Amino acid sequence: MEARKERMLSEHLAARGIRDAAVMKAMREVPREAFLPSGMELFAYDDGPLPIAEGQTISQPYIVAYMVEALELLGGERVLEIGTGSGYAAAVLSRCAAQVYTVERIPFLAAGARARLEVLGYDNVTVHLGDGTLGWEEHAPYDAIVVTAGAPEVPRELLDQLAPLGRLVIPVGPTQHLQELVRVRRTREGKIRQEQLCPVRFVPLIGEHGW
Repeated sequence: MEARKERMLSEHLAARGIRDAAVMKAMREVPREAFLPSGMELFAYDDGPLPIAEGQTISQPYIVAYMVEALELLGGERVLEIGTGSGYAAAVLSRCAAQVYTVERIPFLAAGARARLEVLGYDNVTVHLGDGTLGWEEHAPYDAIVVTAGAPEVPRELLDQLAPLGRLVIPVGPTQHLQELVRVRRTREGKIRQEQLCPVRFVPLIGEHGW
């Protein structure tokens, strides 16, 4: 398993441009196999998405690393994740930030991720069951927000919960299965700046301000 992980790090991450040392360290430390359904551990470090439950997937390692790197974390941030899924990306984020708040709309996934993260010792991650398109206002503002499902547009509620100088990374597109990954920045004065990063394909973001 360790050899497969090292191959992932060198061939699928470093060779494709992941440079952030904290992100690479987190990807090495977090055991992706622990976030997969039983019987799929052999595929843990292949560079592709894998099914988990409830029609959802765990993103490929490269896109997890790419999105975390795009948040430009320094280690002291409060991060909001929309779409907990198995909890894998939240675990990676927890190694790169001070506190992670993550929202999942599907009860089975939220309960499973919460238990899994607790057992594995990721005690700076808090899982919430709810509509991710509404964010989690209780703990706002956030220094960084990442959305792991594709939206028709950037939800206003998430922009409102982004701190000055904060970064929001989200897949946005006109269809439910083909998007462009964008990074949104809030300036110190509160203005919004948006840039396109790369084409991606995520499951649709379901909720009041999603699909």
